[in-house]
Amino acid sequence: QVQLVESGGGLVQAGGSLRLACAASGRTSSRYDMGWFRQSPGKDREFVVSMNWSGGSTCYADSMKGRFTISRDNAKNTVYLQMSSLKPEDTAVYYCAARASRPPYTRGCYSEREYDYWGQGTQVTVSS
Repeated sequence: QVQLVESGGGLVQAGGSLRLACAASGRTSSRYDMGWFRQSPGKDREFVVSMNWSGGSTCYADSMKGRFTISRDNAKNTVYLQMSSLKPEDTAVYYCAARASRPPYTRGCYSEREYDYWGQGTQVTVSS
């Protein structure tokens, strides 16, 4: 079992930046691919970005490319989401998710249903 806890959310003005963190605890000896998703009120949860266990493969939603960056520190069992040039439409609850890594290990893109664990989310609000 793995527990995921997101942090770093808050209120920011349009054009600003935030860095979210997702700390994993529990059975962290296994290898996990990680992803970030978000959900705005009245909308379905949408994919933001993902990264495989080694960090060698990433996958970004088109609308996030160039503004969001995923990174991870496996020694700290933590994955980060650096968000810049934020827009009001980025307002959402941001969730991290973990997927037990399995072949092919070079994949970076995973469907939402492939994730095994989810955090509780952190609110990001971008004011105009």
